[in-house]
Order: sequence, then structure tokens, then C-alpha cells
Amino acid sequence: MSNEQREVVVVTGSGGFIGAAVVNKLAQRYRVVGFDRGVSTHPPAVAECVCVDVTSDSSVAAGMERLRAAYGDRIASVIHLAAYFDLSGEPSPLYEAVTVRGTERLLRAFQDFELEQFVFVSTMLVHAPTEPGAPINEDAPLDPKFPYRASKIRTEQLLREQHWDIPIVLVRPAGVYDDRGRSAFLAQQIARIYERQLSSHFYPGDVATGQPFLHLDDLVDALVRIVERRAQLPPDLPLLLAEQDAPSFDRLQHELGCLIHGEAWTTHEVPRTLAQTGVWIETQVLREEPFIRPWMIEISDDHYEVDTSRASNLLEWAPRHRLIEALPTIVAELKRDPVGWYQANKLNSAKVAARGVEAEAQATASAPDGDTAKPAEGACGHATGSDKPMEGRCGQAMGDKAAEGKCGHAMNQASQVAEGRCGHAMQATATKAGDDGMSGHMAGMRKLHFNLLWVHYLNLLLGAWLMTSPVIFGGDTAFSDAVWRVTQERGLSDPALRSQWLARSDLFSGALIMLFSILSLTPRLAWAQWANAAVGVWLLFAPLLMWAPNAAVYANDTMVGALVITFSILVPMMPGMSMAGMMDSSDMPPGWTYSPSTYLQRLPIIAMGALGFLISRHLAAYQLGHIEGAWEPFFAGLQGLNGTETIITSDVSKAWPIADAGLGAVAYLFEILMGAMGGRQRWRTMPWMVTMFGMLVVPLGIVSIYFIIIQPIVIGTWCTLCLLAGIAMLIMIPYSLDELVAMGQFLTQSVRRGEPFWRTFFQGGAQPYDGRDAHPDFDAPLAQAARSAIRGVTLPWTLLVSTTLGAWLMLTRLTFDAEPPMADSDHLVGALIVTTAVIAMAEVARPVRFVNVVLGAWLLAAPWMLGGASMPATWNSVLVGLAIIALSLPRGTCSKEHYGNWDRFVV
Repeated sequence: MSNEQREVVVVTGSGGFIGAAVVNKLAQRYRVVGFDRGVSTHPPAVAECVCVDVTSDSSVAAGMERLRAAYGDRIASVIHLAAYFDLSGEPSPLYEAVTVRGTERLLRAFQDFELEQFVFVSTMLVHAPTEPGAPINEDAPLDPKFPYRASKIRTEQLLREQHWDIPIVLVRPAGVYDDRGRSAFLAQQIARIYERQLSSHFYPGDVATGQPFLHLDDLVDALVRIVERRAQLPPDLPLLLAEQDAPSFDRLQHELGCLIHGEAWTTHEVPRTLAQTGVWIETQVLREEPFIRPWMIEISDDHYEVDTSRASNLLEWAPRHRLIEALPTIVAELKRDPVGWYQANKLNSAKVAARGVEAEAQATASAPDGDTAKPAEGACGHATGSDKPMEGRCGQAMGDKAAEGKCGHAMNQASQVAEGRCGHAMQATATKAGDDGMSGHMAGMRKLHFNLLWVHYLNLLLGAWLMTSPVIFGGDTAFSDAVWRVTQERGLSDPALRSQWLARSDLFSGALIMLFSILSLTPRLAWAQWANAAVGVWLLFAPLLMWAPNAAVYANDTMVGALVITFSILVPMMPGMSMAGMMDSSDMPPGWTYSPSTYLQRLPIIAMGALGFLISRHLAAYQLGHIEGAWEPFFAGLQGLNGTETIITSDVSKAWPIADAGLGAVAYLFEILMGAMGGRQRWRTMPWMVTMFGMLVVPLGIVSIYFIIIQPIVIGTWCTLCLLAGIAMLIMIPYSLDELVAMGQFLTQSVRRGEPFWRTFFQGGAQPYDGRDAHPDFDAPLAQAARSAIRGVTLPWTLLVSTTLGAWLMLTRLTFDAEPPMADSDHLVGALIVTTAVIAMAEVARPVRFVNVVLGAWLLAAPWMLGGASMPATWNSVLVGLAIIALSLPRGTCSKEHYGNWDRFVV
């Protein structure tokens, strides 16, 4: 029969999961026309797809004109799949517009055709639930208690009232799945267990209840039979389609636990009210979008069993699949390709991207050349306890066991011969290619070393400069009054003696720098670069340890030390890095949508570090006696000093054996140097450096912020420059956290792959994933570059308001005349609220905002527990506490970025 002589079948929703399968199957015997609202990105190639929006009269009319012009007036069947569905369970006008009126509009349009059959695909759930052992049939009561079910019931009623002489079939299938899952509820259940989510161990209903499923192939087979037998079917036919068994929720949990993790999965029943409360908190308070909705909890006790005898009698149809038997295949697909499985089931694949890389790497490492799928199939078949191994099942499908034995043996012999002949050659070729790649890389690294010899010559010159510095800077014997004041206050040695110590340090350090620079000229002595960097670090601390009485010596040592570090390990390649890590050019962690180590993203940290360094240098100059006074525009101090001078000469400051502002300057300088160090891959090539960088920015930053917070409490005044430095430090923290997370993920995945932790930590390594961030760097337009610089950090209004309220709380001493201890509490808690809110602006640290819930609770209780609060201050504390709690519960707006398996913590 030619294609023009074939009967015509129309499938609405042809681009969907079920529609595409139906089109492909029907196209083997019929001319198929697909109706869909939009052109699918992958339309079935075997059918013409016509854009039809069933909510529009003109769109439906245009589709009908195209159908009549190309295929004539005679239509064998219409399989109507297009409908509206929303997991929220909330009423929507689209149920009426799409499912009910859209079907009515379509049916009326087909009145002008010679239509032999109209098949409406409804759902088994239009029926009321039943009890175990009491299967429902097509005459069972209907239950329209949710919008989706109600829309299907109303549409069925409309079809029965208005189908005129067109025969109708009301197909009511159970939940449809295929070999990759593709059932929303089943996929979510599998994912919860796969990710070991805590919620996977709880169920808000009777775990002994369940419902049947239906494999996509069986549904398609039934629809094809309905079309083929349309002349023999009743004109008004409801038809239930489902598998015979209805596995309970507990059984599915047990099977999935064994298949996924090799362990029985314990499931606890929880009260429905408790589950509903949890969902309400997630959706209404935390503003999350969880899969579980209140309506799902309401039906958690519903049980369905189906009598499919009508379909069996009229269609001679019976399902060939069972979900319990299909679960091993579904889980095997998940384990084989976690990312692809998650994407196919419309889940967040970033959570399992790392597992997908590991699975692929393990499969590649364990499978022989040219053999990938068969070993996995065999292993899966054995593990799942199948009645027959995979080979047996395959042989049975071929229908020739003898042939299987002969052919299988022959194939095995052939593969062994082939492996014997070409396997060694392939391995040798791969080895040679690897050797060539390594040789080329080593040659390139050697060339790079010699191209960068100039940095060692510069360090040689810096060493010579340092050795001659004492003659230029160290000859003064007259010291300022400020230097003598500091000497007396701190009980220091004579300034002249300290100058001699620094001169000797410079002479000795300069000589070492020259020696190590000469040794660094040869690539064989890479340790000399580290030695030079160590001398540079000493130069940063020497003026502080010896309380340099000369400002020029302090500035000279700081500058030379920073430059020596830069030219030793920053500009040239850092010695000791993993060769595999350097050869790997990937810069994006698995499951991430960007690289957390681009130079643009480090720019805010470097800029804030530079601001903090300049401020700290000014404060250190006053502490060392190099200047007579410190700048302070706002705050008065004690004993004739301004606020800044009072803070940095207080007992808290003097508790440090060196100038604490100078120590802060060194910390900021390290942050600048480490911020500029390494390339876009440094989260995996320099884990140790990223860790040190994170320690400087995060824990030390929080400590320094804490000391700034307590200034008015302990000392009784403020320091403007200290506040600015603290703000700079605070801004750095959220920008540094994503890189720390990526580095931690890489180390964890490396250990799982069997790589030594400490070697990877200090030398870095490669990853079995070629992920590259395509976003432009400094070559991007200014606006785009600015957006790239703040990836991973968002500013939800809830956190911005929390920051403002925290700052307001710090001023109650002035605004409400609060007195200690209440004023001190407000100041401390307000500053902590600001710090917490700013850190939580990093999406990877968004859960940190819950700390503010605790702080808000303290604000509610503080006025009744502490003295010093006026009535306005009391009400201010209570109202701010309530606001902080309310503002800290919602997650707030997040970007579209993903962070691999860390996505599950962005709550």
C-alpha cells in the first residue's frame, strides 16, 4: 500500500513524551499528522507536525484547513493527548481553557470531517480510590476532588454529550513510565533515595497502599489496537489500562533501596498534619518550590487496583511489562548516566554531575576496548536477581538457543582474536600518543621556564637592592618623638638597636634572595623558588617583629618582599604542581555552570584587599610611630586622642606582640597576592592555596570583624578606618566561598577515585570531565564583565533589609538612649546580623541566613533579660527581632547558576 493510500490518524500533543511514541508506532501503518501548540525541537520525523493551539478558534481552523488540503476529509482516528497539568494542585483557568474547552473546540472542528473515531486520553485517577483486594473497573465511581481530575471528568462528560455520531473512546491509563523512568512521581521517589535525602525515609500515609503503573510501550500498543479495531468497538467506550499488580509504596522503597544502594530502605510513617506543616513551611515561609505539595499528602493513603478485563476482551490486550521487573533497568540507566537520567526526568542534573563523571570514568577504566554496554548489562542482570541472565534473555528473544550457543561462542572467539591482534596495537598506539603528549608538554614547560628567566633576574636585582638598602635607609640616629613614644609605651629596645637588627636582616635576606634567584635559573632546582618566596614572607614580617623605627625601611621591606614572592611563584609556574593537572585544560567543575576561579570573579576580592591594605598601612604607620596622628573624621577618643588613635593604642591592641594593624596589612597583602595567583583551573590545580586563601578571607576575616564589632563595647569608641577595613573584609567573604566549595568537591571526588588526598591537596590534579566556562573574561563588554564578576552572589531584598536592620540596631545607643548591657547587646547582635546576611548573599552559603533566626529570637528575649533598655528600645528590639526572623526564613531570589551536588544545600 502506497503512503497516499494509507489511512490518516491525527495525534494531538504529538511532541510530548507519550505523543512522540504514539506517532512513531502509528507511522508504521498510517499517515500520521501531529497537532501541537508549538513546533517541538525534535519533532517526529515520520509525521507532519502542524502548529495548533486548541484554545484558539483561528488556530484550530487553520490546522483543519491544512489537514483537509493535504490529507482530505476522511480521518481514521484522532488520538487526543493535549491537556493541561500542573503539579501545584491549585485551580487554574487553563484546565478549563485547554483540557475542557480545547477538546470541545477540536471535536466541533472535526464535525466537518468523516471522522471514524475520537480517542480521549484521560487518567485512571478520575475514579475514586479503592481498598486492597477490590479492583476498580470502568463503572466504578468517579471522584473530581482535584482540579486535574475534575478537568478530565468534565471533558469526558462533554464528549459523551456532544460527540454526535463520532465514536469515542475514553482511555484511562495508570501512571505511565518507560525504561528511564519518565514518571514524575516515580522519578522523584528514585532521586530521593539515590541522593539519600532524609525525606526518603518518611511517608505521610499508609506505606501498604499503592497503585499500578503502565509502561509506555503497553500504552502505545493499546492505542494502536484501539485504532485498528475501531469498527468493532462500542461507540461510547471507557477503557482502563494498567498493569495487574499495584506495588505498595513500602515495596517500591525496599526494591529501590536494594537496587540503588544494596540495602533495605527503612520507611517511617509520619502524621499527615506534620507533613502538611512541613510543606507549608517550605512553600509559604521558606519560599521553596518542593515537589511534594499539600494535595499529594492528602492522597497519600489512596489505593488503586484495576480490572482491565474490558481491554483484554475488546482489544485482546494485556500489559507485557511490570514496574517491579522494570526497576532494575531504570536504576541501571540512572547509574550508567546519572546526568542524562536526571535531565530526561526533568530533575536538577547538577546534583549528580560529579557522580556521572565518576561513573563514566569507572566504566571507561573497567571496560575492555570496544566493549562497554555488555559487561554493565551482565552485572545488572545478575545483581537484580533476574530469572535469566542477560545473555539468556537476549538469546530467547532471538528465538534460537542453539544458535545463541554457537553464535555466542563464535562471537566470543572472534572478539578474543580481534583483541589479540589489534588490542595490543591499540594499547601501544594509545601509550605512544600519551608519551608524545607528555613529551610535548614537558618541552613546552621547559620552554616556558626559559622564557620567564627574566623574573629570576629581577629577583637577583631586588636582592642586590635589599643588600644596599641599609646604607641608604638605615643610617639615621635621630628618631621622631612618635617613635620614642611607641618605644616607651611598648617597652621596646632602643630604636638604634632595632635599626641595626633590620639592617642585618636586609643584608642577610638580600644575599639569600640573590643565591636562590641564581639557583632558580635551572628547572632542576624548583625548590629554590619556594625558598625565595619564604624569604619574601620574612621581609613582610621583619619590620613588624622588630618594630621598624624607620618608615622607609618598613616600606622598602614590604615592597621588596611582595615583589620577590610575585616573581618567585606568582608570575612563573608554581613548582611542584601535578603534571596531569596542568595538562588538563578544563576549568568548570562537574555540574557547575561557571568556573569559580576566573580573574573577573577574583577582582572584587583583590580590590577589597587593596583597600584594606592601604587602610591597615596607615594605621600601622601610627602604631610604629612613623606618623604623629591617625585620620579620624567622626569619632572622639580618650585622653586627647581621636577614636582611631584610641582604638589602635588600646589594651586590646597592645595585647599583640607586634603592631596588629601591620599584621592586618600583611594579611590583606597575602589576599591580594593569592587572589592574583593561578589560572581559571586553580580550584583543582592549587587546592592548598585556595584553602589558605579561604582561611585568610573567611575565618580570619570573621575574627577581625568581631574585633571591630566589640570596639565600642570594650573600648568605648569607634574607628572609622577600622570600620572601612572591616566592610572590605566582609565583602570579600561571599565572593570567595564558591571557589572553596568547588575545591572541596574536587578533593572529595579525587579521593573517591582512589587518588591520595595529600598529594592532590598539595599538587592538584586533573578531572575526568572536560568542562569549560565559555563566559568571556576581561575581553567582555563592561556590563557583561561586571555581571561575570559577581556570579554566585545575589542580593535578595530579604537579606538587604536584614543588613539595614542590623545596622540600625547598632545605633540604639544614639537613637533610643539605650544603656549597657542592652545597648551592648543591640550593637553586638546587630553587627552579627549584618555579617550573617552579607555572607548569605553567596548562594552556596545561603543557609547561613538561618543563624539570623537565632539572633532574632535573642532580640525578642533580650529586653526582658537585660537592663538598660528604654521603652522605645524595648519595642525596637522586639519588632526588629520579629522582622529578622521573618526575613531570614525565605531563601530569596537566586540566580540560574548551578553548583554540582552543592545545589541541594542552596535552600
